[in-house]
Amino acid sequence: MYDTILFPTDGSEPAQDAIDAAIDLASRYDATLHALYVVDVAAFDVPDADTSFILAAFEEEGATAVEAVREAASAADVPCETAVVTGTPADSILSYVDDHDVDCLVMATHGRRGLSRLLLGSTTERVVRRSSVPVLVVPAAEE
Repeated sequence: MYDTILFPTDGSEPAQDAIDAAIDLASRYDATLHALYVVDVAAFDVPDADTSFILAAFEEEGATAVEAVREAASAADVPCETAVVTGTPADSILSYVDDHDVDCLVMATHGRRGLSRLLLGSTTERVVRRSSVPVLVVPAAEE
């Protein structure tokens, strides 16, 4: 049913909580898991400033985040490919889906409620609304 499953991660605690769901689904369907980290370039876009050191730091953070997914997948004998890209998170995730023939996404939520969710929006929500493939949304663990 699923050959390629994408797990976008930002390395946050809610994303860490969702790794098991992504690995379980990939294992169940004998699928390859893809771990993706998107460096959100809009977050540090400063006109006429050298932000290369910031970009490098975020890329390093991304490499650490996808490596954690790869290690967990390897421990479960699930093949895993990793990627760190730059762009807008929702757009980059959806582009990755198209470019890699992804069959299903597994994403975490950050558990925002009320006004903060309405004002800030959510990458997961944007992806769910625009995705051409099924999206399994794993809610943030209760504190």
